[in-house]
Amino acid sequence: VPLHLTVELGTATMSIAEILKLGTGSVVELDRSVGHPVDLLANDRPIARGEIVAIGESFGLRITELIAL
Repeated sequence: VPLHLTVELGTATMSIAEILKLGTGSVVELDRSVGHPVDLLANDRPIARGEIVAIGESFGLRITELIAL
């Protein structure tokens, strides 16, 4: 069964004018702080929380909590 998995790092609200001003090296401030758990979504529904980990030159998600469906 194919699933679309998404890790939600945080959200930000910006106007179109602010988005158009973004360029290489721009920083978008999110509503979560460093160390805050991130959400794992399956088909846009939260199923777990975890923390971002570095694996060599890639990133992964260490699941720390499953969300009851």
